[in-house]
Amino acid sequence: MEDNEVCEHLAAIKTLKQPKVYVCEECIKTGDEWMHLRTCQTCGVTLCCDSSPNMHMSKHARTDGHPVAISAEPGERWLWCYVDEMMAEY
Repeated sequence: MEDNEVCEHLAAIKTLKQPKVYVCEECIKTGDEWMHLRTCQTCGVTLCCDSSPNMHMSKHARTDGHPVAISAEPGERWLWCYVDEMMAEY
């Protein structure tokens, strides 16, 4: 990915944090279900996407100020910046 084609948050990601487990770390505590998973590139937590009822990753991005997550879905290779609403493939 070209640095000039992405926002500063995406350009700052040099090493990807991969999911440790394939569960939403918040939904699993309450027994809730999720659709797809995302892994935060600041702290490495894996949480559910906006198609999921609890939208934990976007809440995490807003509350904790962690702007970028990758898709934790097998075979998907992209990052999303919650601040600039921009995607980049890798």
